[in-house]
Amino acid sequence: MPEIITDRKIVKNALVYVNRMLGSLEQHYYHHYWHAVEVMNRSIYLWKKEWLNEEELEILALAWLFHDTWFIIQYDDNERFWAKIAKNYLKTVLFPNEKIEIIEDLIMATSVKYLNPKNILEKVLKDSDMDNLWTDKFFKKWNDLKKEIELVKKIKIEDPDWHHYSLDLLRKHNFYTKTENIERIEKKLENEKELEKIVSREK
Repeated sequence: MPEIITDRKIVKNALVYVNRMLGSLEQHYYHHYWHAVEVMNRSIYLWKKEWLNEEELEILALAWLFHDTWFIIQYDDNERFWAKIAKNYLKTVLFPNEKIEIIEDLIMATSVKYLNPKNILEKVLKDSDMDNLWTDKFFKKWNDLKKEIELVKKIKIEDPDWHHYSLDLLRKHNFYTKTENIERIEKKLENEKELEKIVSREK
């Protein structure tokens, strides 16, 4: 965990709070406490690369710690729950209202349907959330997500359907920060080519 942020009391306490909340999601293969921490760490890395200021770093970290907490309520399309949980907690610790509003907006921007981030903070958040698609972990992480959806929704997703969906996602995806594009484009293209081979064999 980066010392640059975890030495701040507000973030330390939020880590404990979110860990306690997400403990109920231990059966989830993908969306759990360590996913939230992993994404937070990547957003901090991108923050440093993109030359944001110290105040923005704290806001980023808090937004990402709370970004998946809505899974304790409902699985699909509920960004408003993320924002509400974050807002309620931050108000109890007397976090400034103007910063809470920014965090709420950032959390809402993490929706997969939100395609046009309007500022650098939203761009960093979008890129860090999708970061594991452009690494060597892609196939394991993406399979974990498939298993999680099957478990939570009590359905069976056929591999060809999942592979077509995954390939479509990679093809449509855009990077939002210069750093992510520079560092991840090669691996993204490799993963895309590997998926194309898998889809071709399934025809």
